[in-house]
Amino acid sequence: MPDIATLRRILGTCKTIAVVGLSPQWHRPSFFAAKYMQAHGYRIVPVNPAAREILGEPSYPSVTAAAQALAAQGRRIDLVDCFRRSEDIPPLADEAIAIGAKCLWLQIGVVHEAAAAKARAAGLDVVMDRCVKIEHARLFGGLNWAGVNTRVISSRRPQHLPY
Repeated sequence: MPDIATLRRILGTCKTIAVVGLSPQWHRPSFFAAKYMQAHGYRIVPVNPAAREILGEPSYPSVTAAAQALAAQGRRIDLVDCFRRSEDIPPLADEAIAIGAKCLWLQIGVVHEAAAAKARAAGLDVVMDRCVKIEHARLFGGLNWAGVNTRVISSRRPQHLPY
């Protein structure tokens, strides 16, 4: 698993996130996590073939289609965040590699060692079994306001987030 410095680097440099399996339903974890990240300055690129638009952004049928649409705008996908079952991950890892993403992120409960090894070999950072929203809040000051032990000790005051 990546250490705290690596997670901070990933979340600090990967500003465009393709969320695979992003649900248009407000009560789903994928929607909640994506909305939080969007509210904190990240560009969310929904990947859901069943939806036309989610969180005010056009939805794409695949990571490749999303990357092509963004490339036409002079942008790229930095991080591929997967809200899919573990057995669905290998083709998503291949797409993340093919589009030149910096990171493959597998949400809580999602682990696929072979796909992770392939992505690492291609130069991607890989995070498995962790939530982007939780890690962002933990490392950038969102959770400790509620008295949650973030396991991060620092003499610096946390950045105040624009909630």
